[in-house]
Amino acid sequence: MQNRDTTARWAQTQKTEQAWRLLRRLMFATILTFGLWQMSAGQVQANTAGLPDFTGIVEKAEKAVVNIRTSTTVRAGGGSGRDPYEMFRWFFGPDFEPPGGAPEPRGEPKSEPEPRSVPRGVGSGFFISKDGSILTNHHVIDGASEIFVTLTDGREFEAEVIGSDARTDVALLKIDVQDMVALPTGSAQNLKKGQWVLAIGSPFGLESTVTAGIVSAIGRETGDYLPFIQTDVAVNPGNSGGPLLDLSGEVVGINAQIVSRSGGFMGISLAIPIDEAMQVAAQLQANGKVTRGRIGVQIGDVSKDVALASGLSDQAGAMVSRVAPDGPAGEAGVEAGDIILSFDGKPISKWSDLPRVVGGTKPGKKVDMLVWRKGESITLAITVGDMPSSEQVASAPEPVPAAPAGQTALGLTVVDLTDEERQSLDLKGGVKVTESSDAGASAGIVTDDIVLTIGNVDVTSANQFVKLASQAQAGKPLGMMVQRSGQTQWILLKPKK
Repeated sequence: MQNRDTTARWAQTQKTEQAWRLLRRLMFATILTFGLWQMSAGQVQANTAGLPDFTGIVEKAEKAVVNIRTSTTVRAGGGSGRDPYEMFRWFFGPDFEPPGGAPEPRGEPKSEPEPRSVPRGVGSGFFISKDGSILTNHHVIDGASEIFVTLTDGREFEAEVIGSDARTDVALLKIDVQDMVALPTGSAQNLKKGQWVLAIGSPFGLESTVTAGIVSAIGRETGDYLPFIQTDVAVNPGNSGGPLLDLSGEVVGINAQIVSRSGGFMGISLAIPIDEAMQVAAQLQANGKVTRGRIGVQIGDVSKDVALASGLSDQAGAMVSRVAPDGPAGEAGVEAGDIILSFDGKPISKWSDLPRVVGGTKPGKKVDMLVWRKGESITLAITVGDMPSSEQVASAPEPVPAAPAGQTALGLTVVDLTDEERQSLDLKGGVKVTESSDAGASAGIVTDDIVLTIGNVDVTSANQFVKLASQAQAGKPLGMMVQRSGQTQWILLKPKK
């Protein structure tokens, strides 16, 4: 009897332990499943956060973007009024001329060619006001006789050009509509590399096309008047003039250029910063043109060698290579070889800063300009002039024959300038190089260069040049200011041991 009770208790214990083991397994499986679900949900959320949804931005912005097509008027036809070379002009352009000239039609009186309108190109634009003001590129409408704007709802209007500025490639148009959706403008100054942006436009005439990418670079210099926003957004012909938008749906730029060998998208697109474009648009709206400041100098980059040769501790500023006769800079006492460090309190970090700062200054305003000259800083007062629509720079004087004899130092044979040469070159001093070898040739000095200074000392004669050169220390860089073909530059010469 006792053995049976013991056996029963043992069996009951086994069943209880099995039940607990099963329960623990179920609990573990439940916890594991819940954890995996949480991880999966977190991963989905992370993916969603990493890839933004543009649909909301596009839905709001799309109605403000327009398609722009242009046409130009050409004269064609004659005799009966039909141009026998119309097909050739269709393929080769309106300026096509047949070899040997067009033959006169027989048996028909000659008549004047009749004007006709031919398609010129397509582009994009966007509303900046509810009353129909449109921002686009200058090159989209340049040379057009007619400009047509097509809205997303299919309506088409002929546009009026309020103003256009070739230097910044910005144009302002107007169509007769009301209550349009206008895009809010942001600021390109807040952009960062890697930030998501998108473009809306009409590439190859395909209206209302959306592409997206990231900001690749900010302040990209291409030699134009404005620094560009570089992106990898797919921009093709026809996108020009369309908006570049950030994730807030605000315009940060105007798509303007592509860098391409084929003419199609290759991953590098350039946009005009909206801050600069809106300033231009405001002037176009008020005056129909853009007024810019001018001081009348030609400038160059301040390289490491130039900074060292001129005694600057930092590689900054814009070096004056030529001063225009009778210009504001000349009247203020600016000299070739000066390095402009600031203008109207704004620092000039690189040479391309100066045209933008001066251009944005109102003509007639008197400002202070800080320049570096011969080892010291000088503040000059300058009255900003008005830049003509087509700035003409004085041409370089014709080269004059070299003097027959000279004196040699540092591998340079130099002669005094005649009175006629000084007058034609508008110089008070300097000596002309007739031969260049050794250290002089290695530094890049060539025949007919005019040496103006050694170090920070003005050169007035060949004899003085030799004396100053004799004080140069072997192996120690020596700065020379040299004028070549009317352009002044700093050259770093290293005397040999």
